[in-house]
Amino acid sequence: MNLRLIGIGAGVLIILSLPLAGAIAGPDFAGQDDGKGGGLLSTLGLSYPPRTGSAPPSGPAAALGREGPGPAEQPRTDSRCGPELSSPHGVEAQTCVLVGEGLTWGRSYYRNTSGRALDAVLTVMGPAGRTVQIRCAVGAGDEPGLCETPREASAGTPESYSAVAEFAVPDDEGDLLLRSGSNSPAPSDG
Repeated sequence: MNLRLIGIGAGVLIILSLPLAGAIAGPDFAGQDDGKGGGLLSTLGLSYPPRTGSAPPSGPAAALGREGPGPAEQPRTDSRCGPELSSPHGVEAQTCVLVGEGLTWGRSYYRNTSGRALDAVLTVMGPAGRTVQIRCAVGAGDEPGLCETPREASAGTPESYSAVAEFAVPDDEGDLLLRSGSNSPAPSDG
């Protein structure tokens, strides 16, 4: 009696799996495609949305036929940075020129362990005398920070831009503690 139940169960499973096998196969069994793509995902209503591009979407969200809720792909940004520099006064910095989406700007990464607040002036110089400058307050402490100029429309090649950050005491003395540039030569050992 057990064998009879097993045989009936197996037959029922085979019969129930035929529609699923057809859905996975895609086009109908006669070899005619209905032009809708087919496949298990489309049978379950989870197919790709119509797209105008030549390639279907990729990734996990595309497998469900929808765009993912995550952030859009970030545009490419190229950078040209000078060396990481440090002063005996407790200031470390690296200054870069960044280019992306037709815009150019300057950025200086810093750490201030001098024990006092400082001023930083970041200047980006471009072709035809173009200059952008910003002043940043640099708090005392060991936490890294950054100073960044506004983004301006690029004019010329990325190599025609340079950036300089100067870190100084914000009082009448104005002692310069560190100057860091995007095209500074690496310090030599000798």
